[in-house]
Amino acid sequence: MVETTSNFLENIDSPEDLRRLKAEQLPAVCAELRDFIIREAASNPGHLGASLGVVDLTVALHYCYNTPYDQLVWDVGHQAYSHKILTGRRKLFSTNRLYNGISGFPRRIESEYDSFGVGHSSTSISAALGLAVSADLKGETDRKVIAVIGDGSMTGGMAFEGLNNAGASKADILVILNDNNMSIDPNVGGISRYLVQMQASHTYNTLKSRIWKVLGKFNGVGPTARKVLQKHQQAIKSVVFRESNLFESFGFRYFGPVDGHNVMALADLFNHLKDIPGPKILHVITKKGKGFSPAEKDATKWHAAPGKFNIETGEVYATTSDTPESPKYQFVFGKTMVELAYKNDKIVGITPAMPSGCSLNMMMCEFPSRTFDVGIAEPHAVTFAAGMAAGGLVPFVNIYSSFMQRSYDQIIHDVALQKLNVVFCLDRAGLVGADGATHHGVFDLAFMRNIPNMTVSAPMDQLELRNLMFTAQLPDKGPFAIRYPRGNGPVIDWKQDFQEIPIGKGRKISDGDQLAVLSIGHAGNFVVEAGKLLEKEGITFAHYDMRFVTPIDIEILEMVASKFDTIVTVEDGVIEGGFGSAVLEYFAESGRKLIIKRLGVPNHFIEHGTQKELYRECGFDAQGIYEAVKEFKHDLP
Repeated sequence: MVETTSNFLENIDSPEDLRRLKAEQLPAVCAELRDFIIREAASNPGHLGASLGVVDLTVALHYCYNTPYDQLVWDVGHQAYSHKILTGRRKLFSTNRLYNGISGFPRRIESEYDSFGVGHSSTSISAALGLAVSADLKGETDRKVIAVIGDGSMTGGMAFEGLNNAGASKADILVILNDNNMSIDPNVGGISRYLVQMQASHTYNTLKSRIWKVLGKFNGVGPTARKVLQKHQQAIKSVVFRESNLFESFGFRYFGPVDGHNVMALADLFNHLKDIPGPKILHVITKKGKGFSPAEKDATKWHAAPGKFNIETGEVYATTSDTPESPKYQFVFGKTMVELAYKNDKIVGITPAMPSGCSLNMMMCEFPSRTFDVGIAEPHAVTFAAGMAAGGLVPFVNIYSSFMQRSYDQIIHDVALQKLNVVFCLDRAGLVGADGATHHGVFDLAFMRNIPNMTVSAPMDQLELRNLMFTAQLPDKGPFAIRYPRGNGPVIDWKQDFQEIPIGKGRKISDGDQLAVLSIGHAGNFVVEAGKLLEKEGITFAHYDMRFVTPIDIEILEMVASKFDTIVTVEDGVIEGGFGSAVLEYFAESGRKLIIKRLGVPNHFIEHGTQKELYRECGFDAQGIYEAVKEFKHDLP
């Protein structure tokens, strides 16, 4: 960590304050920003590595451009901490990602400097193009639009759709490619290799020097400068054809690669680039975790701070960790994949850039030729898996639930329609915590259960996760979705032998004679807790872990309806269209008149906070279930 002696940052409450400084003072501002971010993340962990990598770039952007009139669009958003601090949120930054605090991502409702809300990957170029076209149609010819996209996000197909459209439109936008060879895990694929080659290219570095020399000869870019650039057009073209510059092929004028940590040089370059019309791309080389040695050495671990840590040594303070009896669902998935892969040589694993987050890296170590990281490309991951399934393999596609939303057409058209045996493991299902509304995986039960041929399941614990994964890879199971939450489950003996779970069959957890509670997935554990509280007051209920949303267990529903007039459904997904709706639909069609209370995520976007805080807010934690059952007490015998 860099020690700082200046105090510029405490006097910067907006970019206007930053612009009052001299250019030679900007490195000191960058050092203070890094120190501030590291200290804040040490006590309130957040997305550390990416934000440290773009400090210099962020300072230069706000110093040179007239934000918020000039508009910055941040891809994904986990690289935007310094942007937030410089745009009036420094004093609020201690609340970052905390319940009722500021968001960890840019949000339009939070600040006028957040020109576009983000959280998922590869959206920045399309959004920036939309803003640029909007400015042009309104006659705001002096308004500049800049998209900052990480190289990991460049692996997403939507980024190339944006490049293709923007290059053809001749819109006046600047795309900054923040190239650090990382998303969360190291980047993979052809784009990553291409960017590495460009960094090492002698010809392109020669071109970079030539452009710098040209731009350095004048204070402003006007007709004279354009003639100078035109003079070099043939040389640029010859390099393009010789090097096959991908971005020039899309119609962008390419600049770079340049050092992303030389803030004064960046500021000088921006002062010239902002007056060059049309689509431009600046290739900036940065170091993820810059300024904090542990993050520089292990960018994957420090993408987000792994916990509270010592700012001097990087030592992460001990917290409640996995135990052999109660590991994270993610660990159980990874270990189970390895075990199943040994049993079934047709099994392959696929993830869109999340091998360490979802624990598919365990299978990568054991079966590297059967495990595929396809980059941040969820639609491709699904259709790639469909092709494998059509070829006779059994692909397990691990995609975070909120990211699976990006692949909906592929699920329907390429997998379900063809009845292919693709297993979708939806990690981070339900309320995920501090990442907030962009990352909550609460819609999957609703958007999966209406797809024909699709089995949709949710384990109540890690043992059920293992058995559902085992069941899904058996012959002729067709499209199969298993969704499970972020974090730990209850203490169980999850090392038991695999057992096939009959498709569409739930199980009874406990008996009771006053009402029935039907749960799906991890939320069933909250029902067990609530049952213990109610039992002390003489209230008992029959609890069923339904396991499957589709096909739903008709036998359990019929049995429940024959014994009880009152039913409570519990799920950690959206109420409208989800599991509770499936129960309502069945009884409505059968003509039964029952009292049914649905507990789950209400029909509005849930903000960030701890999972415990959000479960409480939505009312389906143990206390919420306790209160819902008590509401029916006057109707109970």
